[in-house]
Amino acid sequence: MATFIVHCTFTPEATMERITELAPAERAAAHLLQQAGRIGAIHIALPRRTVFIEVFAEDVAAAEATVHELPFAPLWSLDLYSVTAPPAPAA
Repeated sequence: MATFIVHCTFTPEATMERITELAPAERAAAHLLQQAGRIGAIHIALPRRTVFIEVFAEDVAAAEATVHELPFAPLWSLDLYSVTAPPAPAA
Protein backbone atom coordinates (compact mmCIF):
# COMPACT_ATOMS: atom_id res chain seq x y z
CA MET A 1 0.00 0.00 0.00
CA ALA A 2 1.37 3.41 -0.96
CA THR A 3 0.59 6.85 0.43
CA PHE A 4 -0.48 9.73 -1.79
CA ILE A 5 -1.21 13.36 -1.12
CA VAL A 6 -3.99 14.60 -3.36
CA HIS A 7 -4.09 18.34 -3.96
CA CYS A 8 -7.70 19.21 -4.81
CA THR A 9 -8.48 22.65 -6.17
CA PHE A 10 -12.08 23.77 -6.47
CA THR A 11 -12.84 24.69 -10.06
CA PRO A 12 -14.08 28.21 -10.84
CA GLU A 13 -17.55 26.74 -11.43
CA ALA A 14 -17.73 25.43 -7.83
CA THR A 15 -19.92 27.95 -6.04
CA MET A 16 -20.08 28.30 -2.27
CA GLU A 17 -23.76 27.36 -2.51
CA ARG A 18 -22.87 24.05 -4.19
CA ILE A 19 -20.04 23.40 -1.73
CA THR A 20 -22.36 24.07 1.22
CA GLU A 21 -25.05 21.85 -0.30
CA LEU A 22 -22.66 18.90 -0.70
CA ALA A 23 -20.79 19.35 2.61
CA PRO A 24 -22.89 16.93 4.73
CA ALA A 25 -22.58 14.15 2.13
CA GLU A 26 -18.85 14.90 1.80
CA ARG A 27 -18.31 14.56 5.56
CA ALA A 28 -20.21 11.26 5.64
CA ALA A 29 -18.34 9.79 2.67
CA ALA A 30 -14.97 10.93 4.03
CA HIS A 31 -15.77 9.37 7.41
CA LEU A 32 -16.57 6.01 5.77
CA LEU A 33 -13.36 6.09 3.70
CA GLN A 34 -11.35 6.94 6.83
CA GLN A 35 -12.95 4.06 8.72
CA ALA A 36 -12.04 1.75 5.84
CA GLY A 37 -8.41 2.90 6.04
CA ARG A 38 -8.45 4.30 2.51
CA ILE A 39 -7.91 7.95 3.44
CA GLY A 40 -6.19 9.61 6.35
CA ALA A 41 -5.91 13.29 7.11
CA ILE A 42 -7.94 15.87 5.24
CA HIS A 43 -6.83 19.51 5.34
CA ILE A 44 -9.13 22.19 3.99
CA ALA A 45 -7.97 25.69 3.05
CA LEU A 46 -11.33 27.02 1.91
CA PRO A 47 -10.18 30.65 1.44
CA ARG A 48 -7.63 29.23 -1.05
CA ARG A 49 -10.29 26.86 -2.49
CA THR A 50 -7.92 23.97 -1.83
CA VAL A 51 -8.14 20.61 -0.06
CA PHE A 52 -5.30 18.19 0.72
CA ILE A 53 -6.20 14.53 1.22
CA GLU A 54 -3.94 11.71 2.39
CA VAL A 55 -4.90 8.60 0.41
CA PHE A 56 -3.73 5.00 0.91
CA ALA A 57 -3.87 2.95 -2.29
CA GLU A 58 -1.98 0.46 -4.41
CA ASP A 59 -1.26 2.94 -7.20
CA VAL A 60 -2.12 6.38 -8.59
CA ALA A 61 -5.20 5.09 -10.41
CA ALA A 62 -6.60 3.55 -7.23
CA ALA A 63 -5.84 6.72 -5.27
CA GLU A 64 -7.66 8.83 -7.84
CA ALA A 65 -10.59 6.41 -7.85
CA THR A 66 -10.84 6.75 -4.06
CA VAL A 67 -11.00 10.54 -4.30
CA HIS A 68 -13.69 10.25 -6.97
CA GLU A 69 -15.90 8.50 -4.40
CA LEU A 70 -16.22 11.82 -2.57
CA PRO A 71 -19.17 14.08 -3.44
CA PHE A 72 -16.88 17.10 -3.93
CA ALA A 73 -14.78 15.29 -6.57
CA PRO A 74 -16.70 16.69 -9.57
CA LEU A 75 -15.93 20.19 -8.24
CA TRP A 76 -12.17 19.61 -8.06
CA SER A 77 -9.12 19.58 -10.29
CA LEU A 78 -6.78 16.93 -8.89
CA ASP A 79 -3.02 16.67 -8.63
CA LEU A 80 -1.70 13.46 -7.02
CA TYR A 81 1.69 12.99 -5.40
CA SER A 82 3.20 9.73 -4.22
CA VAL A 83 4.96 10.33 -0.92
CA THR A 84 7.40 8.32 1.15
CA ALA A 85 8.12 8.39 4.83
CA PRO A 86 11.19 10.32 5.95
CA PRO A 87 14.25 8.20 6.77
CA ALA A 88 14.24 6.66 10.24
CA PRO A 89 16.46 8.46 12.74
CA ALA A 90 19.90 6.94 13.30
CA ALA A 91 19.98 4.73 16.34
